[in-house]
Amino acid sequence: MGSSLERLTQPLTGQRVHIPHLPDYSVLRHCVRCARCLPVCPTYQETLREVQSPRGRLALLKAVAEGMLPPTPAVEEHLYHCLDCRMCNTVCPAHVPIGECILAGRAALAHQHGLAWWRRLVFRHVLISAERLGPALWPLRLYQRSGLARLVRPMLRALPGPLARLRRMEALLPPLPSHPLHATLPTVTPAQGIRRYRVGFFLGCMMSQLFAAESRATVDVLSAAGCEVITPPGQVCCGSPQDDQGDRVQLRRLARANIALFEHLGTLDAIVTDCAACSHTLKEYATLLEDEPAFATRAAAFSALVRDVYEWYDAILPPTLDYDSTPPLRVTIHDACHLANAQGICAPQRRLLGRIRGIEVVEMEAPSACCGSAGIYNITHPDMADRRLARKLDDILSTSAAVVVTNGPGCLLQLRAAVRERQLPFQVWHISQLLARCQHTHADGIPVPGRCGRAAAEEVRL
Repeated sequence: MGSSLERLTQPLTGQRVHIPHLPDYSVLRHCVRCARCLPVCPTYQETLREVQSPRGRLALLKAVAEGMLPPTPAVEEHLYHCLDCRMCNTVCPAHVPIGECILAGRAALAHQHGLAWWRRLVFRHVLISAERLGPALWPLRLYQRSGLARLVRPMLRALPGPLARLRRMEALLPPLPSHPLHATLPTVTPAQGIRRYRVGFFLGCMMSQLFAAESRATVDVLSAAGCEVITPPGQVCCGSPQDDQGDRVQLRRLARANIALFEHLGTLDAIVTDCAACSHTLKEYATLLEDEPAFATRAAAFSALVRDVYEWYDAILPPTLDYDSTPPLRVTIHDACHLANAQGICAPQRRLLGRIRGIEVVEMEAPSACCGSAGIYNITHPDMADRRLARKLDDILSTSAAVVVTNGPGCLLQLRAAVRERQLPFQVWHISQLLARCQHTHADGIPVPGRCGRAAAEEVRL
């Protein structure tokens, strides 16, 4: 008993365990347990469990660093209950980078235990570029076009227990485009009218393979606004999925490859991407590679050029746009977590939509609250994802909006699947689809009609 009491009364000596990627102990100590993060944390809201809160997860990591808690798979499992929505970051008075610490903790425990076989397969061999993702999606394209889907869906609904996850995955799958965009988009898309800007376009893997029409609309809008758009072939994944799943080694490989690729394009005004997760991760390359002498300066220069499409549209599009709708189209904004919470981008999208005549913008409650997609969270943690989705749908329906705009591919998947399954009275558009239907004017005074280019020929499919 005496020895136990001595251990309890001895002062802590600080960090005793050192694992690669483990968050800086001094950062973990900055959490003052004020509870400001509790009301905004999705998992704490749903469970009211301390271990499912941001400060609870930081306490776990701090205990691991102090040697008070072994770095077991159980600790790792608790870290993966987090949606990585970064809402906690936005309210922390001590400015602790909570979300970043949790991802670093995942990477540390992955280093300790090794990556699961399915993580190695998916995030090192499949989801590493749009090209490598293509063969995995080919059977699904055949499945949709052969009519087999109509026969299989009733059987999937009857699957019990863990097998029901297959039904969820099938329900999330959108109508796949005939060809991914990276296979058809030219390397150079010239500016319409006077060339005002020269931009590199980072085409995300999911955007190319699943949302080709949406990214085609982005290129059309950029071109109509006077941008020469350079889309270099050979792009690889930004690394967001790898970061989410604790694979920092692969994340660094992908970052180096993308930096080297875009350096060959010469002088650019910006590197633009229409995927919120991509814009966030690309901006993080500077921090990720700051300890690598061969890439630190190059990574900083690359990240400084990156602009989310909302930022770039807000900067270059004219002060007035016209959407032909009577009465005005009622629109609400869903802010992707990686856009609003991780990057702090909230004003540009609202300024942008405020410039469009013919639409009425109505704010929903908690527009940056996670919809439950969160990378692959809606597959790995379906129950929690469904609870978050239900909250988001209630918020959308309360606005009576006809259209929800966003720029997160996971958000598009999650919300559109809900619209299809529940036959909800609204559509979910990428922001570029809305802008492609607007009329605006070049710098040289030539009117540009909405619904321009190839994207105009493709309707939003729900």
